[in-house]
Amino acid sequence: MLLTLRVQGARHWVKSTRCLASSAVPEKSPSSSPQLEVNGSTYATDGWTNVTPKILSYLGANKHLQTDHPLSIIRQRIVNYFYGAYRNQRGNPLFSVYDKLNPVVTVQQNFDNLLIPADHVSRQKSDCYYINQQQLLRAHTTAHQVELISGGLDNFLVVGEVYRRDEIDSTHYPVFHQADAVRLVTKDKLFERNPGLELFEETWSGSLADPKLILPSAKFMDQTKQPCHTLEAVKLMEHEMKHVLVGLTKDLFGPRIKYRWVDTYFPFTQPSWELEIYFKDNWLEVLGCGIMRHEILQRSGVHQSIGYAFGVGLERLAMVLFDIPDIRLFWSNDSGFLSQFSEKDLHNLPKYKPISHYPQCTNDMSFWLPEDIEVDAGFSPNDFYDLVRSVAGDMVEQISLVDKFKHPKTGKSSVCFRIVYRHMERTLTQAEVNEIHKQIASASVDSFNVQIR
Repeated sequence: MLLTLRVQGARHWVKSTRCLASSAVPEKSPSSSPQLEVNGSTYATDGWTNVTPKILSYLGANKHLQTDHPLSIIRQRIVNYFYGAYRNQRGNPLFSVYDKLNPVVTVQQNFDNLLIPADHVSRQKSDCYYINQQQLLRAHTTAHQVELISGGLDNFLVVGEVYRRDEIDSTHYPVFHQADAVRLVTKDKLFERNPGLELFEETWSGSLADPKLILPSAKFMDQTKQPCHTLEAVKLMEHEMKHVLVGLTKDLFGPRIKYRWVDTYFPFTQPSWELEIYFKDNWLEVLGCGIMRHEILQRSGVHQSIGYAFGVGLERLAMVLFDIPDIRLFWSNDSGFLSQFSEKDLHNLPKYKPISHYPQCTNDMSFWLPEDIEVDAGFSPNDFYDLVRSVAGDMVEQISLVDKFKHPKTGKSSVCFRIVYRHMERTLTQAEVNEIHKQIASASVDSFNVQIR
């Protein structure tokens, strides 16, 4: 992924970015309990349960719906653009919007329905927040695609928060927000001016592949088109999609924004692209998109349509458009932050004025891993990051793995993390930071069976 300003919200769709084995679960309370209550429903827990009380506390916050919140402003800009871009004969918007869907989804919804292979890194416990082996907090809003298409929808937007385990810094947060869209068209609509053309190749049988069969990752697959589609259908759909998404980009960033298309791979679209803009002397990834895999439509009961889909991160857009430097600010209730934004004029986007110049406090933490665990085999930094979030919350600005070491005689592995503390609303004393640091060390010993150095 090409990007200098790497903001988590831009990870609109699942891509293979890293592979870390999952180790101990940072908090014992959910996994040690036979049941877990989430959004008013009760779920059984098992060995896959790794969602923490801290993460569950974010459910229902709906920052993308909060009045005058920057994420809500970006959401409304995207929705209004699509309302204007697609209208029926009566002048009403074609697209319907779903922004309150339950974030608890099944493994089938989040992965299987979207043809994400069983060996894909995005399924790992180190990447997702699992409630149990069959259910998790959605890792992308694309998880609702099949259920909505199966319900008869052909033009829709899904907006909501998504949950991923990740590092801690100014551009990453375990909860962020996405907008995901789908547009399906039939032959009559796509070839309205050329009725003699076809959506599908004459040689394509139209048979539905085994729904239980999801092939391994295939980044080498033909990105020109899918075997079922005619080249004319793909090119027309691609032209419409890119025209609309460039229009959205210009609506957000201005008509003179410089942009480019980059070929890429997603498991659920073929061909696939990323749209990048030239921002502050660097190319910045804005969204991912592509022609939907026809197998997904078939499994949804749609056999005579072709479609495109795209996904975009709201935090990515908001941080750029409002000049917001730290992703934690989106979760702040400080009036000094929230009062800077207003929905009265959605096209007047003020630049953020910093409210926090409080100093950093930096402490290192080193520990020996258990004898049977190595840094690159069995230890997941994401487990430690989740533990720190649970203990210190948003007082931690950044964590870096600054050193790893294997003792030549004992064979034991050691890691050292640098933890940067900074509160968004007040000055932290060194004594206060030291106490929090001790709590993190104690929790690490209890959860991971490590030995503090």
